[in-house]
Amino acid sequence: MGEVAADKGATKVACIGECMIEVRQPAHGPASLGYGGDTLNTAVYLARLGIATSYVTALGDDSWSETMIAGWRAEGIDTSLVARLPGRLPGLYIIQTDARGERRFSYWRDTSAARHLFDLPETPHLAAALASFDLVYFSGITLSIYGAHGRQTLFAALDEVRSRGGRVAFDTNFRPRGWPDPAEAHDAFRRAIAAADIVFASSEDLELLWGASGPDDFMTGEGASERVLKLEVPACRVCAPFSADILVEAEPMPPGAIVDTTAAGDSFAAAFLASRLNGRTPAEAAAAGHHLARTVVQHSGAIIPRAAMPTIPA
Repeated sequence: MGEVAADKGATKVACIGECMIEVRQPAHGPASLGYGGDTLNTAVYLARLGIATSYVTALGDDSWSETMIAGWRAEGIDTSLVARLPGRLPGLYIIQTDARGERRFSYWRDTSAARHLFDLPETPHLAAALASFDLVYFSGITLSIYGAHGRQTLFAALDEVRSRGGRVAFDTNFRPRGWPDPAEAHDAFRRAIAAADIVFASSEDLELLWGASGPDDFMTGEGASERVLKLEVPACRVCAPFSADILVEAEPMPPGAIVDTTAAGDSFAAAFLASRLNGRTPAEAAAAGHHLARTVVQHSGAIIPRAAMPTIPA
């Protein structure tokens, strides 16, 4: 992908997905209100790394949606491709944390505005706009919120992105509860991998999807030309055209340093993509991903303070 490296100001990335209202309920103390979503986290970190980034989703016309829009704009994210649906609301999830720090998630998202993104009168305009981007990023969670027709529209739009010289990146982020029909999940993920140039996956995701052989099959299978497999140990395997299957290890974490693993993978993807768009090698990009994720997990929440952002090689 070094051949598509471009000046930061000229390179445009679109992240597609859903951002939800987030309620955090700790074991002790009051609950707090915020918002979050996997591809939104990646969009924030891409913008902070100097990449011109747009977020593509649907929201309602309520005060929570307005708060989200304002927050994204404050991070430098373009919101011109956010559809607004009168009378609809964002989805909601609650994070409950017990005395041992274990988290449990509960979701209310079946009627969220984002689910209708690819079934709207303005969908053709949104789909056509994606073809103007240098890179389009989406995830397995993105796939899970659309029905079969919506996914078909998304895949057609991604094909158009690639036909015009753009690139597509996909992060598996597989959540079984979002896929009641395993066969439907298998088909959607295979299509997504085939539709992408870069795929991020974890060994855990792939084993849940396809069993013990999933990780090795992923690294040797057809589809995306560049693959990143995050392992159970602090390391990843990177396979790209004209290079071997490379193991890139992360720097060990000091005991007790990990505070919250939320957005570790999302931030890894952002730093990897920003590095590749700036001409770094896949191994260098993976090291950058580890570096940002290492910082993120030492803070509470998905988005760390701006002052805590580490320096990522340009």
